[in-house]
Amino acid sequence: MRALGRSGLALLALVALPGVAALAGRPAGATAPTEWTVYHNQPAGTGLDTSGADFTGAHAAWTSPTLDGQLFGEPVVAAGLVVVATENDTVYALSSAGGNILWSRHLGPPVPSTDLPCGNISPSVGITGTPVVDPGRGEVFVVADELVSGAPEHELVGLNLSSGAVELTVKVDPAGSTPAALLQRTGLALDGDRVVFGFGGNYGDCGDYHGWLVSVNEAGGSPIDYQFDSGGGEKQGAVWLGGAAPEIDGSGDIWVAAGNGSATSASDPYDGSDSVVQLSSSLHRLQYFAPSNWYAQNSSDGDLGSSAPALLADGLVVQAGKTQTAYLLQASDLGGIGGQRAELPSICGDDVDGGDAVSGTTVFLPCRTGLLALSVTASPPALHVLWKSPHGGDPPIIASGLVWTLGSGGTLFGLNPANGALEQQLVVGPAANHFPTPSVGADMLFATAATTVHAFAGAAATPTTTTSATAPTTTTTEPPTTTTSAAPPPPSGGGWPLWATVALVAAAVGLGVGGYVFFTRRRRPSP
Repeated sequence: MRALGRSGLALLALVALPGVAALAGRPAGATAPTEWTVYHNQPAGTGLDTSGADFTGAHAAWTSPTLDGQLFGEPVVAAGLVVVATENDTVYALSSAGGNILWSRHLGPPVPSTDLPCGNISPSVGITGTPVVDPGRGEVFVVADELVSGAPEHELVGLNLSSGAVELTVKVDPAGSTPAALLQRTGLALDGDRVVFGFGGNYGDCGDYHGWLVSVNEAGGSPIDYQFDSGGGEKQGAVWLGGAAPEIDGSGDIWVAAGNGSATSASDPYDGSDSVVQLSSSLHRLQYFAPSNWYAQNSSDGDLGSSAPALLADGLVVQAGKTQTAYLLQASDLGGIGGQRAELPSICGDDVDGGDAVSGTTVFLPCRTGLLALSVTASPPALHVLWKSPHGGDPPIIASGLVWTLGSGGTLFGLNPANGALEQQLVVGPAANHFPTPSVGADMLFATAATTVHAFAGAAATPTTTTSATAPTTTTTEPPTTTTSAAPPPPSGGGWPLWATVALVAAAVGLGVGGYVFFTRRRRPSP
């Protein structure tokens, strides 16, 4: 048996995950509400809800007001708030109990899509990636694409979770890059006290861009970055992950997958593209995997980086992308070119796009023709199709004994994890893109339509009056020039506003918690 190295031990330390058999049963009862502060809930992106929230007989609880732009990311939930961000560069904090807007913050003018060399997000590009919340700091972070002095510019912005006040702004376009050619499509992640995210290109792969991984201290300072396809004359190698966030293992190392690059011949030297990569927290590449035919995948847009690596607790990794081939890897030894332990072709019938969900040795993959479950065995190393569903196909999560996935028509499906049987379906409405993914918090199940957030509760919960008003337009624009990490004092006029007091009291008695996460996208499929 191969001894586990640093990566294998780190993955084993992530979390003890239940197997499919355990998931198939319903939880005995809901526990205290939990938060969902990062894309797919855990740093490793497993998509597993551990709160015990019961969504048996789920029903619509509330619908948010119509927000001021399209929603591309996953909702994140914290401190009784559901936080989402729009392509109009506005961040909203909604009440997890009723969906009303508690605060909103407009960060600046988004970039008109006509100002970009290509792409398919329209009419403007603003905040595309899923936000991330640091509950300890009481701060939520987003990357906004803004029009500054007539040109696109990407900024990392930190907002006070209670008030929406701007606490941090850092310009994050890598030196020498062309901001108009970059799309910040991944979700944001936290690696200790650093915010980590990726850059790819706009749909169409136009312009002279490179994939980047960027890391910024929460307190500010200069970003550090890692460039893909960095050789002379090379380009592309996007880090977009179908909207998933970079994944952080138990050692603080970062896992991403890179998209196709510009080298397309077997005689070309390997360019670092079309790969699964493990990097240190200081963004030094530790090891990588690439298929033996990486150059052919580059030439056909066979993007291995259209989804995120699935990190299993037993030290194995599963990766699949646009070629519809799944690769089984050893986390402690990715093996470089052709280093897979096993592979399984023709798993899907279309692209695998976005974040996955993991339970024990089962990986649930977001195949565009319907959700797919793979069973993983370590000895001998092998992958097997457990089931393929005609339902859903958008990035899944696991909650209340079911696998939840949105479909292209705007329906949220709850599938039996053991056999893929349809057990529940809930109407959400058409999304702005085909990478939306639900989240859980405050005993609620959340999902987004194009410009609204929808909450669902289990049969035991008391229904809440549904709202449908348009979001108020009295949002405040903060000058994107402040760089400070200090929390603002309470508003003048005598203490905190009533809504903040109510939110704090609700959190104290265990009635409100939540954590949403937003997403991003890059390439071939249209939203």
